[in-house]
Amino acid sequence: MSSLEADVKATIRDIPDFPKPGILFKDITPILSDASLMRRITDAIVQEFSDKGIEVVIGMESRGFIFGVPVAMALGAAFVPARKPGKLPAERIGVDYDLEYGTARLEIHKDALQAGQKVLIVDDLLATGGTAKATIQLAEMLGGEVVSCVFVIELSFLEGRAILETDAYSIATY
Repeated sequence: MSSLEADVKATIRDIPDFPKPGILFKDITPILSDASLMRRITDAIVQEFSDKGIEVVIGMESRGFIFGVPVAMALGAAFVPARKPGKLPAERIGVDYDLEYGTARLEIHKDALQAGQKVLIVDDLLATGGTAKATIQLAEMLGGEVVSCVFVIELSFLEGRAILETDAYSIATY
């Protein structure tokens, strides 16, 4: 285990029975209070992908925005938000998907990326993979080439990585 992974795991707060009974929620808000740890997370992601020609970073609402924007800035890439329905004002495309505790929908603007652009997808958590898979589908619908998905936390026992059909990189794995 790297020192970064150990520090992330030591900082994350476990919240039992949230958002429903039986789920152990991995709360990343303590990480957000630690500027040094946030910088280390961003730096690790940027180091991993700095030579991959990333042109667009897509972050999923809402915690993917928190980690995706600084990564996009450091890579010199555009940032595209994948949002819940009713949040984007211009023409958009959407994908419905299953979560570990329900269903949801994500949308992006139709002009969010150009065909052939290299895309990095960033989120705080990989659980069952539904949100990431939906975001991959959105990028591919617009002709984007998804290079990888990045997660601060991966719950490997839920096997979400298996449905992604692309490379994935995680800082801390449970």
